[in-house]
This record gives sequence, C-alpha cells and structure tokens, in this order.
Amino acid sequence: MATKEEVLAGLAKAVIDGDTDGAKKWAQECIKSNIDAYEALTDGSQAGIKIVGNKYAAGEMFLPEIFLSAEAMYAIMDILKPHLKKEVKVSGTIIIGVIEGDVHDIGKNIVKMMLEASGVNVVDLGRDVSVASFIEKAKETSANVVGMSSLMTTAMFRMRDVVEMMTELGLRPKIKVLIGGAPTSPEFAESVGADAYAKDACEAVIEFQKLIKGA
Repeated sequence: MATKEEVLAGLAKAVIDGDTDGAKKWAQECIKSNIDAYEALTDGSQAGIKIVGNKYAAGEMFLPEIFLSAEAMYAIMDILKPHLKKEVKVSGTIIIGVIEGDVHDIGKNIVKMMLEASGVNVVDLGRDVSVASFIEKAKETSANVVGMSSLMTTAMFRMRDVVEMMTELGLRPKIKVLIGGAPTSPEFAESVGADAYAKDACEAVIEFQKLIKGA
C-alpha cells in the first residue's frame, strides 16, 4: 500500500500531466489507504492544479494541456466527492463564478466543492459570467458573499466593474466580495475594492467564514 506522501504526489503529478487514468488510480488508492478526501484534494490534486495555473500564466502550458489537466482533476473530484466529510461550520450563501472573458473553471469548481463540504450554500453561475449576471443574482438572492475568479490577466480587471456596480446599487457593504485565481493577489483585491482574497480553495473557505463572522 502506498504512503500518504506517495498518494498526494501521485495525485498532483496526474493533474500536471493530464493523466486521467493515473488520476483515477491515485484517487482510488487514496480511498483504500483511508486518506482524508479533503486533504487529498487540497494537498494532492489542488497542489497540482496550482502548478498548472502558474505554468499557464508563464506561457509554459497551453489550452490543450489545460483541458487534459482539467479532465484529470474532474476524475479525481468525481471519485473523492462522496467521501468528503460534511461538517457544518458556518451557515451562509455565496455566489461564485468565473468572470466574463475567462472559461477556466477548474479552480472555481474546487472552491465550490470545498465550500459545500463546509456547509455553505453555493450558487454557482459557471464560467464567462457577465458583470450584469453577478449583479442580477446578488439582487435576487440573500447571498452574504460574491466570489469571483479568473486565470487570465485580460479578464480579471472586470472584477472591478462588479464591485463598483454593487457599490452603486447599494449592495455593498452588506454583501462582501471575495476574489481569487492565479494572476490575482491581495494587492489586486485591494485595488479593485474587494473585501478579501483567497490563494486557494482552503483559504477561500477560511476567508468566507471570516467575512460571515465580520472578522
């Protein structure tokens, strides 16, 4: 039986290589070895997808390779999702989506899964979401937070438009804004007027909890 370190490394490598068969093998090994599914996703497959995002941003990986990595990631998620322990920590609702001009939703989908596993109600708008759609859904629901992500630098600046429109319509500061994605940063979040930044799915859950509690 493989060690935990071997399983986590195997999950990460399968995602980086876009190896769907390897992804399934290591995900099954994770279950057989009684490795916590949450830990496997965060320290294994998510670690791999973070490297994929960085390589894409640096021009070292291209769309066909990204799609293969996405398939491997989703294969892992399909196997591990039923094994996530649902521990309600903070009740609340978050609207999430990938900002208009970007269709890369792997990271967003990981965040969605982690939030749901933590007892959060998630309204998923999908990818390539327009400013108007974010605003419309924020007005329709009793969401506590709007979460936006982007993998592309050409699209991430549209987040500012969402924040500004929410402010103009009086939706803020009641509804908080959380952003993430490979090219974003705490400094970028501050520059567009967001309330918080998350570097990965684990941090997204933590930041959501802070925003709900008003910390």
